[in-house]
Amino acid sequence: MSKYDVYGLGNALVDMEFEVNDPFLQKNKIDKGVMTLVDENQQHELVSQLDSFEGNKASGGSAANTLIAISSMGGSSYYSCKVADDELGQFYLNDLKTAGVVCNMNGKKKGGITGKCLVMITPDAERTMHTFLGVSSELSPYEINEDAIKNASFCYMEGYLTTSESGKAANIETRKIAQKNNIKTALTFSDPFVVEHFHDGFNETIGDGIDLLFCNEAEALSYTKKESIDDAIEVIKTFSQTFAITLGAKGAVIYDGNNLIPIDAHPVKAVDTNGAGDLFAGAFLFGLTHGMSFEQAGNLASKASSQIVSQFGPRLRLEQYQALN
Repeated sequence: MSKYDVYGLGNALVDMEFEVNDPFLQKNKIDKGVMTLVDENQQHELVSQLDSFEGNKASGGSAANTLIAISSMGGSSYYSCKVADDELGQFYLNDLKTAGVVCNMNGKKKGGITGKCLVMITPDAERTMHTFLGVSSELSPYEINEDAIKNASFCYMEGYLTTSESGKAANIETRKIAQKNNIKTALTFSDPFVVEHFHDGFNETIGDGIDLLFCNEAEALSYTKKESIDDAIEVIKTFSQTFAITLGAKGAVIYDGNNLIPIDAHPVKAVDTNGAGDLFAGAFLFGLTHGMSFEQAGNLASKASSQIVSQFGPRLRLEQYQALN
């Protein structure tokens, strides 16, 4: 029996979420619905304009949200990341500890600035992100814990890491260690913008293939350069043994290595899509590592993501996670 259900690595970012309107995005020339990397000065300028909007703060980053979900549902997870020796870094590590996620930092923090992600939610529930990576941009193979990888059922790689050379190298090294030790590999594409602009980095990360891919419809089409999801699926089958593609209000499609399985959506009024894909992956991985079939895990993931989009913030409350299974 593995010590950890899932070992993951990713950008450690403190999410600062604000409810905004479309005129605010237009005024500041912000591309809606995608993640944009910015420097500290750009982010500080934007924060100064958000004082009039309601906001909240939580530890985040795509992989972190996924691992927090797994641990909060009763599973076990390990997270390799990098935060600075500052107030937000301590906040981040305390939040992981409270959620039950084991972390490589173990109280050891570096100089610099902890990464932050401004998440702007418009009334149509779309999330737009401006990210300053801070010291997270320096995440490298040095932060990998090989023993934790060997003692996990799955290794989960965050697609956002392809935006930095050291982060991409960390993903690639993690995949190689996992494959060498017969540990299953999982990758999330993370964001359509990242897939479009770092396509070659994803090719390197995937290498000779992975066991499980998570993506949404836009990411699948962007990566495969196809115009239909059916055509994209055929390409994805060539490099990923299994996969889960979320389709928004249409639900999802799961491939278990033999069959395509449609997963129904749970109709809800969406107010915030931030974290929906992360929670889908977390619930799905929890299901697979706790004896569920692909179809059962897919239904659990669909149920979980429907809850997260019906409220603000990238995470559920502990009692909500525990009520899912």
